[in-house]
Amino acid sequence: MLKHIPSTPGKFKMEKSPYVLNKSRWHWHSSIMKLTFWSFIFLGLIFIFFFRSPSSNPIPQDPSRRSLRTHNWGGPAWEKRVRSSARIRSRNGISVLVTGAAGFVGTHVSTALKRRGDGVLGLDNFNDYYDPSLKRARQALLDRTGVFVVEGDINDSTLLRKLFEVVPFTHVMHLAAQAGVRYAMENPSSYVHSNVAGLVSLLEACKSANPQPAIVWASSSSVYGLNSKVPFSEKDRTDQPASLYAATKKAGEEIAHTYNHIYGLSLTALRFFTVYGPWGRPDMAYFFFTRDILKGRTISIFEAANHGTVARDFTYIDDIVKGCLAALDTAEKSTGSGGKKKGPAQFRVYNLGNTSPVPVSDLVSILERLLKVDAKRNVMKLPQNGDVRFTHANISLAQRELGYKPSTDLQTGMKKFVRWYLSYYSGGNKAAG
Repeated sequence: MLKHIPSTPGKFKMEKSPYVLNKSRWHWHSSIMKLTFWSFIFLGLIFIFFFRSPSSNPIPQDPSRRSLRTHNWGGPAWEKRVRSSARIRSRNGISVLVTGAAGFVGTHVSTALKRRGDGVLGLDNFNDYYDPSLKRARQALLDRTGVFVVEGDINDSTLLRKLFEVVPFTHVMHLAAQAGVRYAMENPSSYVHSNVAGLVSLLEACKSANPQPAIVWASSSSVYGLNSKVPFSEKDRTDQPASLYAATKKAGEEIAHTYNHIYGLSLTALRFFTVYGPWGRPDMAYFFFTRDILKGRTISIFEAANHGTVARDFTYIDDIVKGCLAALDTAEKSTGSGGKKKGPAQFRVYNLGNTSPVPVSDLVSILERLLKVDAKRNVMKLPQNGDVRFTHANISLAQRELGYKPSTDLQTGMKKFVRWYLSYYSGGNKAAG
C-alpha cells in the first residue's frame, strides 16, 4: 500500500524507514487528539455561555420568549404536589388542568372547581404584562384553596408532556393567553407566541395524551370585529378582525376545529364579553378608571364618529364562571387515542355575555357614585387601535345548551369590584399605578 507513495529526492523512502512511519503516525494521532481536546473545550465554552449564563444571552430581551426560561419543576416532591392538587374529591368529579390559573378568570374558575370537589391543577408563567404581584396574590389565594399552580409556559412541550404523564386529566380549561387589544400594536409577537403557538402546543399534548381530555378554552367577543349586526350570534361572520388580538383568537378557533377534525379532540370555545369583577385585570377600563378617579387623574372616554356611543356588554365574573363550569360539565369525551381519531368528536362555540350593553360613560357615572368622587373626564374620538364601537352578545345558544343565565347587573357587579379594590389596595398590598 505504501509503495505507491512517491519518495522525496535526497531523503529516505518511507517504506524503508519504519521509524519515520511510526513518527508520522504519532504526529497524526497527536494532531487528532489535540483537535479533539480543543473541540471539547470549545463546545464546553458554548454550553457554559448559552446555558449557564442567562444574563449574557440576548434571547430573554424578547418578552414573548422570556417565560420559556425554565422554572424549577420535577422530582418526587413536585409530582406528589401535582397529584394531590389534581385528586378528585367528589363522587362525580372531574380532573382539570387550568392554564392561566393565576389570571383573572383562571383564579375564579379554579377556585369554583376546587370547592365543588373537582381535581384542579394550575399552570401559569406569571409574565409581566401587568403587575405580577397581583398574580402572586391570586396564587396565594389558590394555594389556600388547595390548588397548586405549576410555574411554566404552555409552549414548554416537555413540561406539558410530564403533567399528562403524572395526571390523567379528564378535562383542560385553557385560559392562558396574551390579552389586551391595544398592547398588540406594541408587542405583536407575544400574541402569536401565546395565542397561536401556545394553543397548538397545548393541543399537541392533548392529542397525544391517553386518555385524551375534553378541552374548553377562552376565545373572545373580539372575533366579531367589524361585524355591524347586533346582537352578535355564533352564526355571524368573524372574518373581519379589528385587532391582532382578535385575529389570533379567530385563528385559534380555526386551529381548534382542525384538531377536532383530525385527532378527535372534544373542543368548546367560549367567546367572553368584557369580563369584570374582583381580582380583575389592571389593563381593563373599569379597573384603571377606578384607579385614576381615586388619584384625581383625568380619564379618557371614547366616543364614536358623530358623537356616537361606545358601549360594552359587561359580564360579571361569577356569571362567566358558571358558563365555564357548565361547558366543562356538558363536554363529551374526546374520541382519539394515541394521536389517532376513532370517531367524530364534539365541537362547540358559545357566547358568554350579559346581553345588556352599557355605554362607557354610564360605567364612569356608576364608579363616581360608588367611589363618591367626581371623575375628570376627557371625551376623545375612538382611536384606530383595534377597539370596536360596541359589543352585544346573543346568548340564546348558551342558554339552551348550557343553562347559562347571567344574573348580575353592572351596578351590582361594580359595587363588589369597588369593595374588593379598596380592600386590596388599602390592605398593605402594592399600590395601584
